[in-house]
Amino acid sequence: MPKMKTKSSAKKRFRVTATGKIKFGSARKRHGMSKRPHKMVRTARGSQILDERDAKIVRNHLPYDL
Repeated sequence: MPKMKTKSSAKKRFRVTATGKIKFGSARKRHGMSKRPHKMVRTARGSQILDERDAKIVRNHLPYDL
């Protein structure tokens, strides 16, 4: 059986934690922060854990990261 390919877009956007959860960076924080509310800028800081229903889809794209 041939090797499964990892989806390139998924490996750039997601990381798998030690417990198997999928971690991702928040959206809408690349540029234009001065016109956004300060509360939105604060909450978008850092990374977040993907919901389990969406993580199931991402795991199909990352076959060797689990």
